[in-house]
Amino acid sequence: MPTSQSNLFEEPTNHAPLASRLRPCDLDGFVGQEHLLGPGAPLAKAIREGSLHSFLLWGPPGVGKTTLARMFAGTTGAQFHPLSAVLSGVKEIRQAIELARAGLGQGLRTVLFIDEVHRFNKAQQDAFLPHVEDGTITFVGATTENPSFEVNAALLSRVRVYRLRSLENHHLVKILSDALDNEFPDLLMGEGILDTLVASADGDARRALGQLEMANDLAVIRPDGRREVNQEVLDEIGQGSLRRFDKGGDVFYDQISALHKSVRGSDPDASLYWLLRMLDGGCDPLYIARRVVRMASEDIGNADPRALEIALVAWQVLERLGSPEGELSLAQAVLYMACAAKSNAVYKAFNEARSLVEKSESLEVPNHLRNAPTQLQRQEGHGQGYRYAHDEPEGYAAGEHYFPSDMPPIQFYRPTGRGLEARIQEKLAHLKSLDREARSKDPQ
Repeated sequence: MPTSQSNLFEEPTNHAPLASRLRPCDLDGFVGQEHLLGPGAPLAKAIREGSLHSFLLWGPPGVGKTTLARMFAGTTGAQFHPLSAVLSGVKEIRQAIELARAGLGQGLRTVLFIDEVHRFNKAQQDAFLPHVEDGTITFVGATTENPSFEVNAALLSRVRVYRLRSLENHHLVKILSDALDNEFPDLLMGEGILDTLVASADGDARRALGQLEMANDLAVIRPDGRREVNQEVLDEIGQGSLRRFDKGGDVFYDQISALHKSVRGSDPDASLYWLLRMLDGGCDPLYIARRVVRMASEDIGNADPRALEIALVAWQVLERLGSPEGELSLAQAVLYMACAAKSNAVYKAFNEARSLVEKSESLEVPNHLRNAPTQLQRQEGHGQGYRYAHDEPEGYAAGEHYFPSDMPPIQFYRPTGRGLEARIQEKLAHLKSLDREARSKDPQ
């Protein structure tokens, strides 16, 4: 027998966490996500009108994904069957499908809610497909990761994706203020305490309410007998580094992207901010050091070759000193590169040359460029006709051809007019003029 509708929405007990006790039952009590729940917005319309369809809720923790899924099931009159991808497997999926089929026999639809669906592997995600197709279940998934990478394309093509955003400070202020009014009306908050709780929650309502509940439990008794949350209470519950950072998920890659683009955009202050955000979130400093070396070649290159040296030295210092002492050298390298002249000429030349090599056949090395360490190789003509550049005027063999014999010269590297590359540009232009002069004298 399927679980009845009343059992699916059991009222939380007094022992349930505060976030669970205060979970809103309808959209009127929901805070945040105005872009999805405003007038005429598709998700709000589906919830208010009870329009069944499968979808994914993608967003950071504590922004209301489970709450919206429960509201959706409630307004559609469907039974709500939640599963956690952390605790469930194919066995639990099959049991849920059997319950859904039994419900259909009684005229009940089932919303199967999968929390953290990105933790299911391909086979587990595939198990939903036929049942979504034939209408046995309405699939609702919640994920903190980008579904384009973490959800099978076949399943993704059968659902809508709603992107949820982190809650803003004014959202959290309202949520905490309502919690104080409804649950702890006699609890006093010291000056700035509410703002501190909001800031440390980092857009996560569940975290904010959890911290408020802990603060209530540890509240001090004032001389007048009233209970108060002060700075000492906050220190006791451990207000520390709580910024969001997921070490390998979307937030991780978004932040390293922000750091890289800030360096490329020559903004030292923003570059330092994103560096500290990543370190504060627990990112391995050696990972950042490797990426900083990459930035030195990709975005600065020969406009300022010292950037690569400084990046490598910073990496070595970090390896020798460790954290936190070595992190200062990383900051020095990031700031230097943000301020350095920029050029992606090396990066572009590398990609163009690699593309040509991948598409071309294996052309022979011309005889005059081949090594000739043995008598046999010299008899075969290896090295014959080679011009030793150091013996030529200006140390340059004007008109010489260094590509394969059947390949015309191709310019991959186009130095910019910035930094040292401006001088490199002038040097190459001069050498090309020598080539043209030499070839005009000897067309062969």
